[in-house]
Amino acid sequence: MSRYRGVLFDKDGTLFDFAATWEAWAGAFLLRITGQDRARAQQIGAQIGFDLAAQRFSHDSIVIAGTAGEVAEALLPHLPGLGYEALLDVLNAEAEAAPQAETVPLRPFLEGLRARGLRLGVATNDAEAPARAHLNSAGITDLFDFIAGFDSGHGGKPQPGQMHAFAAATGLAARDVVMVGDSRHDLVAGRAAGMTPVAVLTGLATRADLAPLADAVLDDIGHLPDWLAAQG
Repeated sequence: MSRYRGVLFDKDGTLFDFAATWEAWAGAFLLRITGQDRARAQQIGAQIGFDLAAQRFSHDSIVIAGTAGEVAEALLPHLPGLGYEALLDVLNAEAEAAPQAETVPLRPFLEGLRARGLRLGVATNDAEAPARAHLNSAGITDLFDFIAGFDSGHGGKPQPGQMHAFAAATGLAARDVVMVGDSRHDLVAGRAAGMTPVAVLTGLATRADLAPLADAVLDDIGHLPDWLAAQG
């Protein structure tokens, strides 16, 4: 029996495979928003660390760990026909429609954690509406006690506001919660809140990127139950 009583998950790159989900989506989005102008789409993509020709994000792309608002701010100077709120609305609407690739079969995985008595949450730098759409599409929303995006009133990572809100919503002490994520922002936020940060390698960050900030680095969340069981 693990000493932990709750698990707070990042979404993209943790519950859902980042590259499989977002690299194909990004190319299509950039072409749509530029009217299929590949040269302009390539140029704008570079501003957010996306190579249109290679269909690949760089490891330091703002899209990986930044909030949707930060992505909108980075794109805004290159899309003069849109204001910030309008661009954010476009990004959120497009993100809601992005097909998600589960890192493991999520429903049985999460049901197994709940059967152990664990409280579960999601803390993402995505906006809350598309985050809920993605969880709904996977049929797992009902398994979470807490879901927050960067716009839910608790701030975004690497600040620990979402972590504190999860602890408050569930009545758990931060020391009894594991924060699981694929980026340095996730791990920094978890540690700052007093949680135990655990990294997974289903985003774009490498083991070397994450290991200095994590108590453990797992290949994917499917290894989490065994890790939890090993914790006294």
